Amino acid sequence: MTALSNIIIKQIERFGPMPVSEFMTLCLLHPEHGYYTNRDALGASGDFTTAPEISQMFGEMIGLSVAQTWLDQGMPTPFVLAELGPGNGTLMADILRATKSVPNFHVAMQLHLIEASSQMKQRQEAALKGYEVTWQNYFTDLPQLPLFLVANEFFDCLPIKQYRRTSKGWQEQMIGVENSKLHFMLGTATSAEAFASTIDAPKGDMVEISSSSAAFSLAIGQHINTNGGCAIIIDYGEWDSNGDSLQALKNHTKVDPLSNCGEADLTAHVSFKDLTNSANAVAHVSETISQGVFLERLGITQRAQKLSKKMAGSTLEKHIAAHKRLTHPNEMGKLFKAIAIVPRGLELPAGFN
Repeated sequence: MTALSNIIIKQIERFGPMPVSEFMTLCLLHPEHGYYTNRDALGASGDFTTAPEISQMFGEMIGLSVAQTWLDQGMPTPFVLAELGPGNGTLMADILRATKSVPNFHVAMQLHLIEASSQMKQRQEAALKGYEVTWQNYFTDLPQLPLFLVANEFFDCLPIKQYRRTSKGWQEQMIGVENSKLHFMLGTATSAEAFASTIDAPKGDMVEISSSSAAFSLAIGQHINTNGGCAIIIDYGEWDSNGDSLQALKNHTKVDPLSNCGEADLTAHVSFKDLTNSANAVAHVSETISQGVFLERLGITQRAQKLSKKMAGSTLEKHIAAHKRLTHPNEMGKLFKAIAIVPRGLELPAGFN
């Protein structure tokens, strides 16, 4: 049992069952024992690998799409180039390298990273050496300027609430303690009005709601519609992500979410319907497309072929495997989805139209 497990057990014994959303927040962000405050999460030596760590091509494609949108919107100066949850800084480093030759892009940009972890900030600073970076703890701290924002595997880590349909109605799934061990349980029935769109759901069905994701998406849409720019959001999930999708990853393997508190990454599938509906209230949102389609439209295969001409042996094999992993429907190509947000009346970024 982990140190954080003991803390959570004592908290539940004192205050009662804990919502899944609170459990996720503690496991990921506890100031001493949280997953993102004490772990090297990314890469082969960590617990999971994100697209930027697989190949430089991922960031290059996104960078060129962002730069083209900046050109299409009249090269606003100054503007903010920002990333939500920048990880090791690999994605932003690739974006900056790909856009270095775009006239005046780097001259006009103010580089901001939204990151709460001091440990991750140190890694990002090393990856982005030579660039002037401003770190923000909150999205709302960004300056009111045209914003060109990237978020890759950010929303899947935001807390969710889970509700299950029973004979009593919709009951929130909670976490309780029995025999000094954490276990899932159901709380009291919730008002049916909150689930009007799922009134015909059969008993046993589960719905996941992420208020944090909806609020983030709305804030992004408001900022961009007011100031200009675009947001490109890539994450794993579905258009309407219902069902129990909470999972924990440790050493690249799924584990029990309740047994490795603070030592495993907790995520849930993103509902792109919720992201779209929130941002669409204030801005223009693209249709949801798969990551594979998005990258192919941007020319990742042509880029892969160009890079492969200088490769041979195991290096070439790894390069081919990376391209497949990013784009193939049976790998990340279909599971991961993408949307873009722009001001109303403006063209969508390259790859989305």
